[in-house]
Amino acid sequence: MSDRTDPETDLRYDPDADHAFPDGPVNEVLESVRTDEVIHAYLEAQNVNPVTRMGYNDHGAKHVEIVRAAGLRLYDLLKAGGVEFNGASDQGLEEADEAVIIALAATLHDIGHVVHRHDHSHYSIPLAADVLDRLLGELDRYGPADAVRLKGEVLHAILCHHSSETPLTGEAGVVRVADALDMERGRSRIPYEKGRRGINTLSSQAIRQVSLRPGDRTAAMVEIEMTDAVGVYQVDELLKHKLNDSGLEDHVRIVAINTHADTEGLVERIEM
Repeated sequence: MSDRTDPETDLRYDPDADHAFPDGPVNEVLESVRTDEVIHAYLEAQNVNPVTRMGYNDHGAKHVEIVRAAGLRLYDLLKAGGVEFNGASDQGLEEADEAVIIALAATLHDIGHVVHRHDHSHYSIPLAADVLDRLLGELDRYGPADAVRLKGEVLHAILCHHSSETPLTGEAGVVRVADALDMERGRSRIPYEKGRRGINTLSSQAIRQVSLRPGDRTAAMVEIEMTDAVGVYQVDELLKHKLNDSGLEDHVRIVAINTHADTEGLVERIEM
């Protein structure tokens, strides 16, 4: 497997790196998000219901950080591979707004957890709308009409990240897939240490590393290293399920590598 510090495979987003898209607006938005006290309060509060009360995997600040960075990294690979996006353009917005939609939707996609884990994507909509009205109003880039259009695209991506709703834009598809890329074992640390042994916890514990890279037959390839076959649940039931009907099925390839921690030297490669 590749070193996590390799920029060619890293899930992290580097605002100072060269990108296949105009990155000035999204970097400005990311700085606003970084210093926004209300958003940070949501990211802390939204972990209480799923983690503290229900024993699920992390859905707080760390999860959001990973999903947002993975989404922007995936988007960058897709843009470099010539994949076209329609969310911003359908609304008459600029290409630079595609990344803004992805970053804001990834940031706010789980805030509905402050209400309840179940149907949280629907609860996220009014809460995110309030945050977006204030946040976009503070940015010089967006007048009232463009702010409404951008907000609609962000809310669409939030709704489609975890529901039966089918993404209608490439930006929403990226957020949907990126949400499932946060599957490494650290995400399930708290429930595992508390003795939880459900399939989500055990399968996540088996995932050692997730990498994104340019694909040889597709614009992007997700490579997942696992140490036990139970990790296939994360890949097949979660990631592959979210990739299906995302609109990105033809552009993203999934490869899982089982290193079989209990059998020295045995490596199994699974393509999905």
